[in-house]
Amino acid sequence: MLVSPAHTWRERGPNWPHSASFHNHSWVHLSSGWLGELQIHRWNSSSDAIIYLYPWSRGNFSNRELVDLERFLRVNSIGIQGFHTDNFMSEDPFDLQVATGCELHSGKGFLGFKQVAIQGYDFLSYHNKTWLPSPKGGEEAQKVCKLLSQNQDYTQRMHRLLSDTCPRFTLGLLDAGKAHLQRQVKPEAWLSSGPSPGPGRLLLVCHVSGFYPKPVWVMWMRGEQEQLGTQRGDILPNADGTWYLQATLDVAAGEAAGLACRVKHSSLGGQDLLLHWAPPSALGWILSAVIVALALLAGLGFWFRKRW
Repeated sequence: MLVSPAHTWRERGPNWPHSASFHNHSWVHLSSGWLGELQIHRWNSSSDAIIYLYPWSRGNFSNRELVDLERFLRVNSIGIQGFHTDNFMSEDPFDLQVATGCELHSGKGFLGFKQVAIQGYDFLSYHNKTWLPSPKGGEEAQKVCKLLSQNQDYTQRMHRLLSDTCPRFTLGLLDAGKAHLQRQVKPEAWLSSGPSPGPGRLLLVCHVSGFYPKPVWVMWMRGEQEQLGTQRGDILPNADGTWYLQATLDVAAGEAAGLACRVKHSSLGGQDLLLHWAPPSALGWILSAVIVALALLAGLGFWFRKRW
């Protein structure tokens, strides 16, 4: 399946994924612009224009260059939808996904790419002036690539976008957004217990949130020994652009003592976070029970007063 890019901004330049769905003879489409895993643009479907999500999202392009880029993206989107509608669309609903962008490879400079998926599966790709059918695309993908190869005008415009416009835009973005992209935000971490995996067992949960950049190392430890049963969830975005992660460990209740969660991140300067697991104490349970009782009494007092 066609998957959104999973590289850091240091490796991948702007990527424009475009998703279009055809249903009941009309298209519904979504587009966005990404720098690595950071969304920096949205597409306004009503005005057919780019929405810049950060002050530096324009890079160092002039207004005229940005208008030309918008026009190309608009025409390209309409052309792709029309092309597949006229020639290859046989199902309703019909999902079309396109990702266009460029990657910075060490020692090789920028390499442009274009990937097309239909109904969630790879269909064809474009690299270095060559249209390549996906094996899963079958004869239809081969036919499309042949037709696109014959359209030299479109191929040249695509090549210019990927080999010239995209790299220049990338370098401008990296320069204009340097302070944002290179910032370091320290993580916060805390422990909790999750739903019991079974009788006599505990699910220990280590929460790590608010860190940037994305790479992070989280592991449950016993002393200096890594607990290989540690399960890491997906690294998820917070609303402020930082990241969040959970790491869990399923252990016997009697073996939880002595365990700790260790967090390594570039923002910590080598000073790892280390949180030791401590089961709730009897005093904690008593305090919790007192708080609940006081809350119930306050509620009853308010009810009697209202009734009186």
